[in-house]
Amino acid sequence: MTGESDHIEINERTPFMFSGTKVTDGFGFMLVTSVGMNTAWGQMMSSINRDLNEETPLQARLNKLSSYIGKVGLSVAALVLLVLLIRYFTGNTKDDMGKREFNGSQTDSGDIMNSVVGIVAAAVTIIVVAIPEGLPLAVTLTLAYSMKRMMADHAMVRKLSACETMGSATIICTDKTGTLTLNEMKVTEVWLGKEVNDDTSLDMAVLDLGMNMEEVKQNYETIRVEAFNSVKKRSGVLVKRKSDKTLHTHWKGAAEMILALCSTFYDTAGMLKALDEEERLQFEIIIKNMAAKSLRCIAFAHKERVDEGGLVPQNLEENGLTFLGLVGLKDPCRPGVKVAVESCKAAGVHIKMITGDNVHTARAIAIECGILHPDENLDNEVVIEGVQFRNYSPEERMEKIHRIHVMARSSPFDKLLMVQCLKRKGHVVAVTGDGTNDAPALKEADIGLSMGIQGTEVAKESSDIVILDDNFTSVVTVLRWGRCVYNNIQKFLQFQLTVNAAALVINFVAALSSGKVPLTAVQLLWVNLIMDTLAAFALATDKPTNDLMAKPPVGRSEPLITLIMWRNLIAQALYQVFILLVLQFKGRSIFGVDEKVKSTLIFNTFVLCQVFNEFNSRKLEKKNIFLGLLNNKLFLAIIGITIVLQLVMVEFLRRFASTERLDWGQWGACIGIAALSWPIGWLIKCIPVSGKQLAYHSASTS
Repeated sequence: MTGESDHIEINERTPFMFSGTKVTDGFGFMLVTSVGMNTAWGQMMSSINRDLNEETPLQARLNKLSSYIGKVGLSVAALVLLVLLIRYFTGNTKDDMGKREFNGSQTDSGDIMNSVVGIVAAAVTIIVVAIPEGLPLAVTLTLAYSMKRMMADHAMVRKLSACETMGSATIICTDKTGTLTLNEMKVTEVWLGKEVNDDTSLDMAVLDLGMNMEEVKQNYETIRVEAFNSVKKRSGVLVKRKSDKTLHTHWKGAAEMILALCSTFYDTAGMLKALDEEERLQFEIIIKNMAAKSLRCIAFAHKERVDEGGLVPQNLEENGLTFLGLVGLKDPCRPGVKVAVESCKAAGVHIKMITGDNVHTARAIAIECGILHPDENLDNEVVIEGVQFRNYSPEERMEKIHRIHVMARSSPFDKLLMVQCLKRKGHVVAVTGDGTNDAPALKEADIGLSMGIQGTEVAKESSDIVILDDNFTSVVTVLRWGRCVYNNIQKFLQFQLTVNAAALVINFVAALSSGKVPLTAVQLLWVNLIMDTLAAFALATDKPTNDLMAKPPVGRSEPLITLIMWRNLIAQALYQVFILLVLQFKGRSIFGVDEKVKSTLIFNTFVLCQVFNEFNSRKLEKKNIFLGLLNNKLFLAIIGITIVLQLVMVEFLRRFASTERLDWGQWGACIGIAALSWPIGWLIKCIPVSGKQLAYHSASTS
């Protein structure tokens, strides 16, 4: 159940066993107490099958934001509708000839109906422009693009929303075996006598000896085998050499248990020496030091005697053995894990290791991986066992959970309990795992990451992302892409809200003052189409940068729109509103044109302002908006397509778009006015604001 195979003593105090348990020693009667979903395994599987139907942190933010924007749009549209209707029926609305459109009973009912329909259409258009219907497209494009690129980085996304959720992660609960380590036991130390042999001498010895196991088996006859016993913690074999009929007893097992049976030992030179108390103490120190380095220490001993008349001993000899040496086995950390852990820490993401291994091994691996510092005070419940965490009261768990960095000897329910507590604390939790026992925690977590090589099918089905190379460094790559997704969505959101705010204000002010909206329904829908669809493609395909990993995680409660975004958004929107209102009220006198050309200038300038503002939206904080521009060819292509489409709209689709042709000077004026958004964007970014403060109060409280 813990994912680690180990021998557990069954007695009167702990009489229960799980199905599938193997008996290695002793005998007894077994009584079935639970079957099916009532077993411990069944309860674990039922927790996997629960459908949580929880919103991701980003989905919750977007829903609140969309609701807020929709309410604002409806309010403005209703106000514009009311103002336009009042102005029309009070005779304050005039046509292009300066005549009143409504003259009471003298006005034809058909003209009244057409005017009212036009007013309603203008109000509906404002609603269409205000509601960010391009946002779902931008989110989907960003997620799909990231999903494709993550596949090349050894991460297969099973659930699209997992891409953005990882960007908000504040804590990663990781397994040890196979994720932080290689899941391959390797010999790292060999002690012959009281000296350790390095890797080079071991390799040379193997090459020089060239041992042929088949030849050895032919020269010896196996007499008796004693299997590993959890009480004695050793296994042995009695063999007889065919050439001289001598009997050889060989033991291997826990170092301290084997050492206690020995009275002599071989030193490094191969000389047989007596194992006195002083020598025994030195070997005990060596064994303790090996255990402190998370090595599984195995000792070897033997005894040789002459075969006495062919009598087979009933038991293997256990006294007066000769100590042969020690072997230290270790499951080493994966290459690059320590660097990956440091990257997570630098990004403000905390790492908690949850394993079924023992406390000493877990602590040593955590130090080696960089999760724990060697000088850190480990007595302050930084490293605990699962049973200890399980026995805490709910209040104690919530109080101490932030101090816990390593949890050893944990069951699947301990891991699940840890995830639930962290989520109640407001964290966005990512969990890695490879075994069936990890499935409940993978399912419960905001984002579950299973291993593609070592992972079971149950673990993969319970996860959101499959790490194809089983490497923790790939988890960091997923974190980078997750933050990139969140950042790209923020870019598009800042851009679209600037468009919406400017369009709403200019139409509202113009409606109050003149009774007409400067941007027609077709023009607003055109702006909505090219700005929503094309801008979504342009801003959703930026690749992750190192700057993203230098910021703290946004977590679960941070607003989607930060103060930095508000600063940029308000500045650009105010500039656009100002320049468009100047054109609305003074455009005819400034350019010496008629009403239709003036309206075309307003429309063209408004669209070109959005084109130039797309460049500003690429970088929310940096002043150099052209940094890395050539790396995103799609962005440049979409900018070009937008300009071409706008040229066609103004010059060739005049009847459809209610526009007039502009000369070179007028086009130059529109481009020059729109280009001023670049220096304005640079200047506004010189104003320092905090990116950490909560800025979108309405979204977080509604």
